[in-house]
Amino acid sequence: MVLSGVIIKGVGGLYTVLADGECYECRARGVFRREHISPTVGDRVKLALEADAYVIDEIEERRSLLIRPPMANLDTLFAIVPTCRPAPDLLSVDKLLCIAEHADISAAVIITKRELDEDAAERAADIYRRVGYSVFPVSAETGDGVDALSRYIDSLGGEDGDGIIVTAFAGASGAGKSTLLNRIYPDLHLGTGALSRKISRGKQTTRHVELYPTAAGSRVYVADTPGFSLLDFERFDFFSCEALPFTFPEFEPYHGKCRYTKCTHVCEDGCAVIKAVNEGIIPRERHNSYRALYAILKDKRPWNK
Repeated sequence: MVLSGVIIKGVGGLYTVLADGECYECRARGVFRREHISPTVGDRVKLALEADAYVIDEIEERRSLLIRPPMANLDTLFAIVPTCRPAPDLLSVDKLLCIAEHADISAAVIITKRELDEDAAERAADIYRRVGYSVFPVSAETGDGVDALSRYIDSLGGEDGDGIIVTAFAGASGAGKSTLLNRIYPDLHLGTGALSRKISRGKQTTRHVELYPTAAGSRVYVADTPGFSLLDFERFDFFSCEALPFTFPEFEPYHGKCRYTKCTHVCEDGCAVIKAVNEGIIPRERHNSYRALYAILKDKRPWNK
């Protein structure tokens, strides 16, 4: 008997697969290891019965595969940025958004800890609204903004359809991902950690990626992902320098309108993107992130890992 399902958890070579409304604990066939293929949360798989136990027999073609967070076939990525404690790192958020854009994954931005500084939360939210992202300033402490975010997540399931919708909360350690998910979905009981006073950085409490149902009968599943302080563009091949401008959606109206055909959009005279930045159309913070990523990628070669 063959079952089709989705990997919703993977720890130590043991995978939990959701198939026909039931969860199956199983391992993957050795052929995947020999071919250097690792089953990943979000993978659509086929299970085969072998010696009274199911094993992962086939991994269907992936629509996308992310390194950080490690997930396959992600439908929507929620990039989390705290208002403060720790200080907001917009470059890390922009790295996440660029990775999602390159992989053709829908993305939205959540500004957490809104209660600590309403003005700072609104300034951060304004940057990403101007770009065109859906933005949700929220407070897990007071509940402000949580209902609007919850409704948005619910809407991702649509009226009907087959299969599950895979979403993920991702961001730096201490940004409040698990705390916020517990506020929206109290039955999850996810572990949370305090902020380190010495380094002003969150203590990582989520150790692995796991998909959770958002509500009984809902098609939408959400993942709480392990926190991180950086996304290493020097070590990992997320995308090339040539692809970078296309991962900033606000640059799209200006493609082909610069004075120079091979404009880098970093410092050239006659650059349409820089003109839009100077006119306040493109947020300067976003262009700063673009320049930082360009500096990393411009000298990177496929063999430089």
